[in-house]
Amino acid sequence: MPITIRAPNLPTPHDALARAASPSDSEMSDDDLPSGTSGTSIVTPGETITSDPQWMRGHGTYIPPSTTTIVSTVAGHLHKTNKLLSVQALRARYTPEIGDLVVGRIVSVGTKKWSVDIAAPMLASLPLSAINLPGGILRRRTAVDELNIRTFFSEGDLLVAEVQSLHQDNTASLHTRSLKYGKLRNGMFTSLSGAGGGVLSRRGGVVRSKRQTFTLNTAAGEIDVVLGVNGYIFISAHATSPSNAAATAEDKDISITRLDEAVSETLYSSQNDEITPGVLREITRVSTLIKGLAAAGRRVDEDVIVRVYEGAVELEAEEKSLGITDKGVGAVGVVQAVLERLELGG
Repeated sequence: MPITIRAPNLPTPHDALARAASPSDSEMSDDDLPSGTSGTSIVTPGETITSDPQWMRGHGTYIPPSTTTIVSTVAGHLHKTNKLLSVQALRARYTPEIGDLVVGRIVSVGTKKWSVDIAAPMLASLPLSAINLPGGILRRRTAVDELNIRTFFSEGDLLVAEVQSLHQDNTASLHTRSLKYGKLRNGMFTSLSGAGGGVLSRRGGVVRSKRQTFTLNTAAGEIDVVLGVNGYIFISAHATSPSNAAATAEDKDISITRLDEAVSETLYSSQNDEITPGVLREITRVSTLIKGLAAAGRRVDEDVIVRVYEGAVELEAEEKSLGITDKGVGAVGVVQAVLERLELGG
């Protein structure tokens, strides 16, 4: 027997129910829903959506044998595209796509590859042949490299990589054959679980954009932000060397003919550098603001982060000038206040 989720008495502008019934939503409105579902935008597993044969089933639904009834398989929002019905899960694991920039953590080390957690249903693999060797040596991997595989990545290491291919079981194969990718250090890891995958049409999270990595200017110095499409984020002190794996500025591409010269032993160093307290404070501030954006149902990309950060700094300066030291609000409250100032809210 399916459970029923009722709409709250006072929906907010960020409520999924209010968004689903909004006239600006071209994909769905209450008038477009099948009979029996009008006014209900959230369905649960096992709930009957419609028995009308004119509707086609999409993802998040199924049709039992010998029937025409469309039933939801996940808990989420019901959407209509022409005559296609689909259910977008309230929380879902990241679905890899070729070309995605992801942040991952090494889970296990094999003889010729690493298993990497990228917030997907299954672990991704990073083959030994898909990384750059120290010194930029371009050659075939030998038995010696397999014995020294832990000197490159070991359990618990964070890395930024690109999805190179997908297997039949939907597992992803990664590569770090670029100076923009590699081991991450000198920073803070942040996870937006269930909010990644670049599908932020109706919930907060990281979206696929032209630049997933950028450098943010702060009063304490520059910091690097890596926005993994999988919802994993890494914020670190700005790298001064292009050979450092944390150097993620995409506008500093290096020619393939200089790749051998640029890669060095520091690429796989696990030793963090000393970071000043001011930079640590700004890294924590950016991490808190990103979590606030996701909790407020906003997209997370370079433009929004920069604008919200600048607004938060101005808001803090004004409060200090007024002698306000205890605001009593969390990250979401700060983000909402900044968004209202920037006329991005509502």
